[in-house]
Amino acid sequence: MNPAIKLLLVFLIAFEISFITNITLNVVIIVACLAYLIWKRVNIKTVATFCLIALLPALGIFFSQFYYGDGLIMGTALFTRLYAYVLLGLSFSLTTYMVDLTNSLEQNAHVPAKFVHGVLAAINLVPRLQYEIKVIRANGNMRGKVLHPWMPTLYFKALIVAIGWSNDLAQAMESQGFVENQPRTFFKISKIHPKDWIILLATLIIVQLIIFIH
Repeated sequence: MNPAIKLLLVFLIAFEISFITNITLNVVIIVACLAYLIWKRVNIKTVATFCLIALLPALGIFFSQFYYGDGLIMGTALFTRLYAYVLLGLSFSLTTYMVDLTNSLEQNAHVPAKFVHGVLAAINLVPRLQYEIKVIRANGNMRGKVLHPWMPTLYFKALIVAIGWSNDLAQAMESQGFVENQPRTFFKISKIHPKDWIILLATLIIVQLIIFIH
């Protein structure tokens, strides 16, 4: 499925369930997302980890509604809605390559190239930033100064390093012929096929039918 269409589908479903209290719809979304992740052979441990992280806030929402809010039904609805959000996000993020998404946003959704490539560059710099944070902490330890993860000094130093990278990145993009607001050619063409629109419309129709029936 085209990444831009998939993103639109996830956004529309998440937006709709934000305004509807429908436990059945939430459960259907959860089951459908789990089935899709299994079909895509996603690492189940990753899915389980995110679900476990979401358990504490989900239980907090449930019990707050159960004891102090609108009771069991609303608590269950909000509990399942949170997991629907989590699994919708995982279904998109774990099955979509970021390069394909940026290509689709630029070519199909006509998002400005400067924004698209800036986001892609920032994502690709995350592993390097994590490494630099480890180096900064190691340098601090050698000077007898422990930099804990919650200390702003650590991230201020990392920010200074990232600013230097931004200048290097801008020069690298210019050297590769990137010019803003100029027509560009693409190594990989991203296309929207008729089946992408069919899947989008069919899924939205199913969602509306579930809401209507329940």
